[in-house]
Amino acid sequence: MDLLAHLEAYVATADEVSFSRAADRLGIAQPLLSRRIKTLEEHFGGSLFDRSRRQIVTTELGLLLLPYARDVLDRAQRLRQVARSARRSRVCAVGVPADCAPAALARALRAGTEHGITLGMRELPPLERASGLADGSLGYALVREPPEQAAFRVPLGLASAPVPEGGEGGAARRTVHLEELRPRRGRAAGPAAPPPLLLLAEDQVPYFEDRLYRAAARAGLPESRIRPAGPAATALAETLAGSALLLCTEPFARQHGAHWRPLADPALHRGYDVSAARGRDSAGTVPGWLATLLVSAVDAAPGRHGGPGARVGAEDTRARLAARG
Repeated sequence: MDLLAHLEAYVATADEVSFSRAADRLGIAQPLLSRRIKTLEEHFGGSLFDRSRRQIVTTELGLLLLPYARDVLDRAQRLRQVARSARRSRVCAVGVPADCAPAALARALRAGTEHGITLGMRELPPLERASGLADGSLGYALVREPPEQAAFRVPLGLASAPVPEGGEGGAARRTVHLEELRPRRGRAAGPAAPPPLLLLAEDQVPYFEDRLYRAAARAGLPESRIRPAGPAATALAETLAGSALLLCTEPFARQHGAHWRPLADPALHRGYDVSAARGRDSAGTVPGWLATLLVSAVDAAPGRHGGPGARVGAEDTRARLAARG
């Protein structure tokens, strides 16, 4: 017996003093309501309603049990409300790069609260963000894509030690080509080797590393000049000390006082899609407000295939990952 359904029939009948009106109130057929009342009477071992008169009357047993029946239904309703609130307030994990702007992430957290979602930001490398969407441990994520295929694009450049005031003048924003990193002919050989080019964890993605190594080979740079960076703090220390160049975004470099120049080759810029895990909603899409805030956290601009309102699903992400092996 579905006790709650039977108690609802009992309470509705007592309130309406009519089987037909009670059935209408519950949206069920009257014969079904009558059967539920009869089953409940058999369960309690006595009549709940006197049916011998023109208008039904609640019996003494029915009046005695009625407050308890209402209490059970009220508690069941509160239990449902608590369960719904718990589902709504469950933390939804969002995978983001380690070099996101904290202020933008804070705006996303506040906006999530306003929309009834508790967001939890998780700084993860690119491959872990993609796998987190696939296994459901992440609800949403910024996913790396080749810039020509991505909805959003972030220019990359080379960070170096701070330039003395007036040292480069108006050339500070001039784009840099990898060919410029080759030692110049005729320059006196110094005791130090050319500085290495460091890659942050965010750029240690197979397709990106392959592009970078091929571009370096065309520019005449040995593969040994490029190496993965350790912790970001260590890489920044080497860069600020003038012993390394760091491949990164402009906001990241400026935030830490490094000099920065953009790479001329757009194929070596970052591309991002904002994706949702399968099952996050019926369409596997990202709310527009969240996409806009996540994109602003990496200082991305719309690419050829979208903008802040782009609807990028997890299915698309998996297809692209499968295509890349």
